[in-house]
Parts: sequence; structure tokens; C-alpha cells
Amino acid sequence: MDIKTLVLPAIVTLVALLVYFGLGIGVGVARVKYKIMPPQTTGNEDFERVYRVHQNTLEQMIIFLPCLWLFSIFVNPNWGTILGSVWIVGRIGYAWGYYIEASKRAAGNAIASLALLALMFGTLFNLVRGLFYV
Repeated sequence: MDIKTLVLPAIVTLVALLVYFGLGIGVGVARVKYKIMPPQTTGNEDFERVYRVHQNTLEQMIIFLPCLWLFSIFVNPNWGTILGSVWIVGRIGYAWGYYIEASKRAAGNAIASLALLALMFGTLFNLVRGLFYV
């Protein structure tokens, strides 16, 4: 595989990391706004939602990043880029909804989860298929 074919998934990786970094800055801003100083993580519902978005995104990135790269290497880097971009859009939608009200996070979560499942099961399918059809 030519290294140039992996440039787009690399860009998606960096954008996902930038989104995560931005969410972390949001936690810092919310700490000041709601007067929740470290190490506290509770005390104001608005702060807690901002904090949970950041933490949940970290929890999801642990699954997302390997799936993005495995899919891009073993299936198709262009489709990996598309699905990775959809995941990012879903996470942004999740954050935006959750900031407004906890119950409004579902649509963004569903979008990101479907993209993640496509990456995961697409890779698994292609790897298993490769065992039988070399």
C-alpha cells in the first residue's frame, strides 16, 4: 500500500484529536464559568455535561482510532476516511446535544456509533473473508 493512500485517514485522525482537544478546552472554560475547581467533577449539572462529553469522547476514541486504521489498511482508506468523518460529525452532534440537555445527545451518539460499527464489522468481515478467499 502506497503511503499516500493513508494521508486522508491520517487527516481524519488529526481532526478527531483536535475535536477532543477542543472538548478539553471546553472543560477548562466550564470549570471557571461554573466554579468547579480541580479535582472536583461534580457540583453543577451544566459543568457535569461538558465534563461527560469530554470523558465519553475519550472512551470512544480508544475504540475508534484502531478501527479507523484497521479499516483503512485492510479494507479501503477512502471509505475509512468517509466513515471516520461521519464519526467526527456524530461526536460533534453528541456534544452539542448533550451541552443543551442530556436527552438530546442520542442522535449524535447514534451517528457516531453506526460509523464505528461499520468500521469495526467492515474490517472483521474483510479479514475473515481473506482467510477463506486468498
